[in-house]
Amino acid sequence: MHADHHVQATDPILPSVHRRCSLAPPQTREKYLIGALALLTLAALFAPALPAAAWHIPHFVDTRPWLGVPNAGDVLSNLAFLAMGVWGSERLRGRNDAPVGASWFFVGLILTCLGSGFYHLDPDAPQRLVADRLGMAVAFAGFLGIAAGERISTRAGEAVLVLMMVAGLLAAWVARENLTPWVAVQFGGMALAVGLALTRPRPGAVGVPLGGVIVFYVLAKLFELGDATIFEATGHIVSGHTLKHLAAALAAWPVIRALRDRRVG
Repeated sequence: MHADHHVQATDPILPSVHRRCSLAPPQTREKYLIGALALLTLAALFAPALPAAAWHIPHFVDTRPWLGVPNAGDVLSNLAFLAMGVWGSERLRGRNDAPVGASWFFVGLILTCLGSGFYHLDPDAPQRLVADRLGMAVAFAGFLGIAAGERISTRAGEAVLVLMMVAGLLAAWVARENLTPWVAVQFGGMALAVGLALTRPRPGAVGVPLGGVIVFYVLAKLFELGDATIFEATGHIVSGHTLKHLAAALAAWPVIRALRDRRVG
């Protein structure tokens, strides 16, 4: 009788699990996603190689030490990634409705703090860039998993999370000699995110404002390009690259805000 009662109690759960894991034909949005991922894969594999040595620019304008920390502005500004990663991870506690990839997104921010901080301690050592990019790859895969899960389907988010995690980590490693896969993952992936941001959320989505994340990402890129200009404009108070880290960390805020009102105990 106890065994029968257990089967009856779990029966209502089985259909939902079956629906989630079923190999149903792809929806229209999923077909478009498959096509976009195929294009990114072809670009990463067959586009002309970009030699890493020609693109590595180790000089950053603010090299001032502080309390014994070299390049203190660019190193210590990475603590913003740690703060947002810990804050976001805390928001995920006690929830069962978190977007696909959210936990990896916040873990990636923490890893970015460690990897980028390690790199900026000695940016003249290009091999340190691997550590910097590995953390970024994890965070970026998490974000694309969120985007696909919010706008297409849960299984699409899970697939994108896994594929972009593997592709990003491999691209970060290969980027020591060939930047093409890394460029395809970073800029192609962001183009994919923009496309997803322009579509309606699927029913039951948490409602992460993808556009807000993208705005902070673009702002971070602009700060990066204006490293020396901003340093001069602010009277050597802060460099563009330091502001880049702060803006990139703030890209987590729209995700964290979306988790604010739907805590499930």
